[in-house]
Amino acid sequence: MAQVVVGENEQLESVLRRFKRKVSKAGIFADMKKNRHFETPGEKRKRKEIAKHRQRRRLRNMRRSD
Repeated sequence: MAQVVVGENEQLESVLRRFKRKVSKAGIFADMKKNRHFETPGEKRKRKEIAKHRQRRRLRNMRRSD
């Protein structure tokens, strides 16, 4: 759980900014989006396969540019 302690004379905007940064680093938003809808095993397999292809393509392009 992300938690932020508000200091004396600290503006709400800066506290909110720190909280958002902590939440994004903890991966809470990504996890929340991932679990928003039920995903069948076939859909999960397909998504992982697509992600694997993207990763391979990215690595291949990085090697070519060197």
